[in-house]
Amino acid sequence: MTTSPSLQRFLLTMEYPATKDDLLREARRDELAPADCSALEALPERSFSASWQVSLALREPAEAAVLLAA
Repeated sequence: MTTSPSLQRFLLTMEYPATKDDLLREARRDELAPADCSALEALPERSFSASWQVSLALREPAEAAVLLAA
């Protein structure tokens, strides 16, 4: 999945580490588009240390799980 420009901006402004719940809470607070919130809802239940980790998990969920576990 390709992240939208608004989702990319949102991820860059988030404070990390952040859990999936943190991301969803802040996305709703920032009134992110429903499609972007849906993408965040598909993330695995884990903590992310940086925006690139979230972006990777959004693009290739199966591949990201392997890379992020390493």
